[in-house]
Amino acid sequence: MDIDKELEDIFNDPLMDVSYKEAKLFDIPTDMKGVIALKKEKPDYVAQRKLCDDFAQFKPLFEQVNNDLRTGKRQLKRVSKTTSLTEGHYYVVDGQILLLHAVLDKKKSSNGMPDGRTRCIYENGTESDIYLQTLRKNVVANGYGITETSEETHSGFFSSDDVKQEDKVTGYIYVLRSKSENPEVRNIENLYKIGFSTNRVEERVANAEHEPTYLMAPVEIVSTYKIVNMNSQKFEDLVHQVLSHVNFRFKVADDKGEMHEATEWYVAPLTIIDSIIQKIMNGTIVYFSYNKELQCLEQIVQKSQSKLDLSGMKVLTLILEKVYFESIITGQKTEEYRALKQTTLNKYTYVDEADGKRYLKRFDAIRFYVGYHSNRDSAVVQVLDTTYNDGMITFSLGKVLEVVRGHK
Repeated sequence: MDIDKELEDIFNDPLMDVSYKEAKLFDIPTDMKGVIALKKEKPDYVAQRKLCDDFAQFKPLFEQVNNDLRTGKRQLKRVSKTTSLTEGHYYVVDGQILLLHAVLDKKKSSNGMPDGRTRCIYENGTESDIYLQTLRKNVVANGYGITETSEETHSGFFSSDDVKQEDKVTGYIYVLRSKSENPEVRNIENLYKIGFSTNRVEERVANAEHEPTYLMAPVEIVSTYKIVNMNSQKFEDLVHQVLSHVNFRFKVADDKGEMHEATEWYVAPLTIIDSIIQKIMNGTIVYFSYNKELQCLEQIVQKSQSKLDLSGMKVLTLILEKVYFESIITGQKTEEYRALKQTTLNKYTYVDEADGKRYLKRFDAIRFYVGYHSNRDSAVVQVLDTTYNDGMITFSLGKVLEVVRGHK
């Protein structure tokens, strides 16, 4: 076989003839070139680790964080591409806990997000001055954020300084964890008792091992909240309303052998319980429900027929998972990403006949659907901007124009 002859025949084939206009289809648009050029300006600053001279003051903090993670007071959570890291918070990168102690020279990066040289303390006794944006990339790619404890989250939220003379302290909300040795109790993950007391919580649970409501066992006080101007019955009704489908009831014998039913025990992550209590306090809990399968709070939106007039608007349709759908309609997720591939070129781009170049399509809104079934949830969300970078299209999302819930 003559290889040179075979190649010559292939390249002389009429199918290989490409016109100038067709060849221009593969040119990178001007607006995309600008974004790509930004990535080539300069490499990230390479931070060097060194020994932390004052690590003695940080060591007890890391020990406490590790203990909080083991006991469930703190949780690991994924950090999204649009999340800014916060001074004083803990993160995990490549399996190691670090404290973002300070951002030393704060500025804005080319993508508009906060940046600057940091002081990061690591649990192995070292520190670095890594740039904030580089740290964020590392956390997103190979790590987690570490949540605050409920005490940190609510410190100052219910401060006594906020209680005015005319306000009435009606009691305390408490969250308890059972120390029962009964396997039927001990083996239930995320089991907590949520209650209300007019006395100090320590006094209320002092005799827990002799009270059926506490399962005749000692309890650990996980969180307490001072309550102002709230009826205890109202509080209990609201908790039951949100968590009724994860409510556990136990048959318990007292010291005399008489049977009682212990209620107010719920199975839900501590972070969810803290969020529910906070929303009870600020009055917004009536707009949320708890999704047991996804372990998250969902905003309640009344189902209605679409009344949105989309005439004259360019609307893109996208399918996504329910967890991302809920994040978008609650405002937690403000960007949606789609890969630009040969199969999606026509969906997201167009060729300008005037110059033969390919450009991004500009949409006024996106209609999101959850899955492909007929009774799916949907929402129409405003698109503020559309950009391209390194093979990925980013839709910057604005106002939620409409939400329609499907039939359950």
